[in-house]
Amino acid sequence: MSTSSTNSEKEAQIAQRMLDLRVREQDIEESFVRSGGHGGQNVNKTSTCVMLMHRPTGLQVKCQTTRHQGLNRLQARRMLLDKIEAQRKQAIDAERARIEKNRRAKRPRSRGAKERILANKAHRSVKKQNRGRVGMD
Repeated sequence: MSTSSTNSEKEAQIAQRMLDLRVREQDIEESFVRSGGHGGQNVNKTSTCVMLMHRPTGLQVKCQTTRHQGLNRLQARRMLLDKIEAQRKQAIDAERARIEKNRRAKRPRSRGAKERILANKAHRSVKKQNRGRVGMD
């Protein structure tokens, strides 16, 4: 992923982040297309827009913020890593929420809650007993 117009320190940061997230360069499919919008004749003639796809997750990113392909490549990788990180964080949070919900459901009831439930049951049983037929005396 070496580019001539980008800072090597930024490239090293992206490479380190890819290592931390266990994203391999082989898993990223990179393609270049012509940009649209501002940029004049440059965007009409050169393919400065960068499209990245992470094959294992299916996430796609398209970056055409600058007129330079090298800078767009760097920004696209940064955006892709942000998306991958957010997706993993969301999965971890969902699992944590599921575990917490299960833990709350299994928690024993408090003494006050038990007493309220039993009082409500007693009240309902009295109501049901009073529903009997009215006898002819």
